[in-house]
Amino acid sequence: MSKIQRLDATQDDFNARLDALLSRETDTGADVQHIVADILEQVKLRGDAALCEYTARFDGWECTSGNIEIPRARMAEAWNAVSAEDRDALELASARIRAYHEHQKQENWEYTDDAGLTLGQIITPLDSVGLYVPGGKAAYPSSVLMNAIPAHVAGVSEIIMVVPTPDGELNELVLAAAYLCGVSRAFAVGGAQAVAALAYGTESVPSVDKIVGPGNKFVAAAKRQVFGTCGIDMIAGPSEIVVVADGGHPEWLAADFLSQAEHDEAAQSIFISTDEALIDAVAIAVERHLAVLPRAAIARSSVETHGALILVPDLDTAADVVNHIAPEHLELALENPDVLLPKIRHAGAIFAGHFVPEALGDYVAGPNHVLPTNRTARFSSALGVYDFTKRSSLIRATRKAVATVGPAAAHLAHREGLQAHALSVELRLKDTERD
Repeated sequence: MSKIQRLDATQDDFNARLDALLSRETDTGADVQHIVADILEQVKLRGDAALCEYTARFDGWECTSGNIEIPRARMAEAWNAVSAEDRDALELASARIRAYHEHQKQENWEYTDDAGLTLGQIITPLDSVGLYVPGGKAAYPSSVLMNAIPAHVAGVSEIIMVVPTPDGELNELVLAAAYLCGVSRAFAVGGAQAVAALAYGTESVPSVDKIVGPGNKFVAAAKRQVFGTCGIDMIAGPSEIVVVADGGHPEWLAADFLSQAEHDEAAQSIFISTDEALIDAVAIAVERHLAVLPRAAIARSSVETHGALILVPDLDTAADVVNHIAPEHLELALENPDVLLPKIRHAGAIFAGHFVPEALGDYVAGPNHVLPTNRTARFSSALGVYDFTKRSSLIRATRKAVATVGPAAAHLAHREGLQAHALSVELRLKDTERD
């Protein structure tokens, strides 16, 4: 029988046990922070030389300023080399992701108020972004699509990709995806050193305005430390899924439960149900899947260390538990998910119904799979077009408008002891008085 932890929401110690389960350390131990700080400093000071030294140490191949870049021609070569089935799948995913993100585009707007001021907002894309694509335990062409396409839809002119290449081996499907979705330039580097290169620039790698995309704990710590030099999307931790079910096929539910566990030993999978017999059946089905899955060792470590099977008395309690967890992925495997949906306040992505496994969202549904983790869905959202744009406020004022609102502005400036502020308004007020 599985060693997955079981919790009962009716027990007095439930909240304490749930909080203990959620208190995983994901990326920010002092040892990691110190290592990363040194890497960032060295790349900032020594550019390509430091970047290639770390690449040789961590990825096991000798890079130079001459071979660190992956040319567009090499991406095109990969696109032509992958199978027709690969190209068809990438094109389908790309089209669906693009169509969804087109709906996120924002328009400029203006309005004129009763005082005579015209106020508005102007949307402009970032000039350049850096996409971090994981390439350690697995390679993820889907991450290329999910990061590059919304940037492209937003109008970003330069999209730079970095991807680790252990032992110097390039992943053809990752390069094919980069070619398809318009990556401008790509570099065969990863880890904290790649984040440093994107943030500060080197002789070969240009600095960018924002860095997006998930990575390991060193990448997450590096993104945290370079924020301010450039923007970042979020601090992405290990993947998470919560499945809430009131019935359904145990084999399906167990596969959904394991879908994120196979990513990483630090990933977290939680199954919630009002039906104890269903929980038992899912636990048995989990064992059957683990007996045959290629990444079973990773998945087992994940679910036995960080996973849980939770019994709740009713779906209202399930919603309360979900909102406390604020999961990256939430499956509502319910006969009528719309009953529970209005009660869900915190989740990165919600999959409603029995026929929408999380994996559809990872690849072809359309919404972005770069999502807030580690309870940050309480205040953060999925990556989207809005992450690649800026909003500038616009203010226009007539002489009449200054006469109407200017006295209050001058008064507040005086009250704050900022006489030059006040003077700039009062000079204009004098001018309007002569009319």
